[in-house]
Amino acid sequence: MSAVLPVARIRRRHRLRTLVVALVGVVVCVTLLLMTFGMGAAGVPPERSFPALFGVGDRFDLLVVRDLRLPRGLAAIVAGIAFGLAGALFQSTLRNNLASPDILGISGGASLGAVTAVVGYSASGTTVNLAACAGALGSAVLIWVLAWRNGLHGIRFVLVGVGIAYLSSSLVAWRLSEAELREAGTVLLWTVGSVADIRDGTLGIFTAGVVVLVLLTVPIAREQRALALGDEHAQGLGLGPTRSRVAALLIGVGLVALATSVAGPVAFVALVSPAIARRLVDDGGPALIGSAVIGAALTITSDVVGQYALPGGITAPVGIVTGLVGAPYLLWLLARSERKATS
Repeated sequence: MSAVLPVARIRRRHRLRTLVVALVGVVVCVTLLLMTFGMGAAGVPPERSFPALFGVGDRFDLLVVRDLRLPRGLAAIVAGIAFGLAGALFQSTLRNNLASPDILGISGGASLGAVTAVVGYSASGTTVNLAACAGALGSAVLIWVLAWRNGLHGIRFVLVGVGIAYLSSSLVAWRLSEAELREAGTVLLWTVGSVADIRDGTLGIFTAGVVVLVLLTVPIAREQRALALGDEHAQGLGLGPTRSRVAALLIGVGLVALATSVAGPVAFVALVSPAIARRLVDDGGPALIGSAVIGAALTITSDVVGQYALPGGITAPVGIVTGLVGAPYLLWLLARSERKATS
C-alpha cells in the first residue's frame, strides 16, 4: 500500500503539470490571436475588433478581423497543433529526439509536391494543397518501403528519412531553377512555410482533418509511453510493437501532410515542441498534449513576431522565424548527443 501512494501522487502531479501547461498554452494562443486584430497599420482597436469578431461593425473592421486576421491566426494555431503532435508521435515511436518530420523528409516531400504543381502544371488553390499532401504521403511511403526490414526499426527509418530529405531538397531546387519570375513568390512560400494566404474554406477542411487525427491519437496515447521504453517492455504489457508503431506513424504522417499542405514546411516546430513539453511535464512519457499545445503557441508566436516585431519594419513568413529559433536548438541537441556518445 505504501508503494501505491507515491505512484498515485506522482501521477496526479504529472496530470496537474500537463493541465497547467495546456492552460497556459491556450491562454498564450488566444491572447496573441486577439492582439493581432489591433496590430499593424490596418489594426482595429479592441472596442471595434471584439464586436467585429461576432459580425458587428463596418465593412473594414469585418474585413480585417474576420477575413484576414482570424483565419491566419487560427491556421497558425491548428498547424502548430498538428506539427507539435506529429513530432511527439515520431520521436516517441522511433525513440529518437531527432525524428522530426522536417528532418525525415516528409515536409520536404510536401514542398516538392506543391512546387511541382505550381512550376510544372501552373496549378493554384486547392490543387496545390492536394499536391503538397500527396507529396508528403509519397515521401512517407518511400521511407517506409526503404526502411522496412522484417519490421520497422527506428535508426534505419531516421537514416532513410534524412536521405529522402536531401533528395527532396535537391529536386525542389531543380524545380525552382525552372520557375518563372511570376511563380517565384508562390514557390518560395512552399519552401519556407507561411500562413499568410489562408481562406475560410481551406481552413475549415484543414481543421476538421486535424481534429479527426487528434481523436485517433487518443486510443494509442497509452501505447506511446510503453513504446518509448522499448519493444521488450511493450511486449511485456501485451502490446504489438510493430502494430502500435505503424498506427502512430500513420497518424503522424497524416498530421504533417495536412499541416504542410496548408502552411508549408514550417521548420523545427515538430522538433522543438516535444522537447519543451517533455521538460515542462517531466513525466518520462511522450507528452502528447503538451507537445500539441506548445506547437500551437510556438507557431502563432513566431507568426506574430515575423509580422510585427522584427527590427526595421521588415516582415518574414512564420517558417523563417521558427527556423531561426529551431536551428540553434538542433545544433545544441547534436552537440549534446555527441557528448553522451563519447562519455
